[in-house]
Amino acid sequence: MAQIYISLGTNINRDHYLHLGLSALQQAFGELALSSLFESSPVGFDGDDFYNMVIGANTKQSIEHVVQTMRDIEFAHGREENAQKFSSRTLDLDLLLYDDLVLSSPAQIPRAEICTNAFVLWPLAELAGDVIHPIAKQTIDQLWQSFDQTSQQLRKVALTWPVNAQPINN
Repeated sequence: MAQIYISLGTNINRDHYLHLGLSALQQAFGELALSSLFESSPVGFDGDDFYNMVIGANTKQSIEHVVQTMRDIEFAHGREENAQKFSSRTLDLDLLLYDDLVLSSPAQIPRAEICTNAFVLWPLAELAGDVIHPIAKQTIDQLWQSFDQTSQQLRKVALTWPVNAQPINN
């Protein structure tokens, strides 16, 4: 079984697409570990604030299948085929880590945003703080502790999932 970590972001009808994304990921990968849910301003463009979180799962699927599954989920939930890199999203899923693999195809693993964006690194540190980044050779928690945490402002938001559940974050 491979340990995978996926970032989820949405800034269009956020609650709706967050819940659809989590449900689709649970259907695809089974039991999920969830970070806190964070709200942050967009990076690289002007737009509505994002919800961001990281999801952990175990899978027997190949990395190619995981990447394709995530793309299929995005497209099934309103992502446009030719969406610009810095633009609003109904649902944005990125594979951050697949065990300790280092690859450039079918996706960049580990994802570069781990070390550059607080909205990826902080929730990843919550779930995988002891995991060693396969390139930086530091734990995810060490990377977060050395990150300029004033560079991007994040706010924790209560997450209720499944839809009728009690909040799991403060």
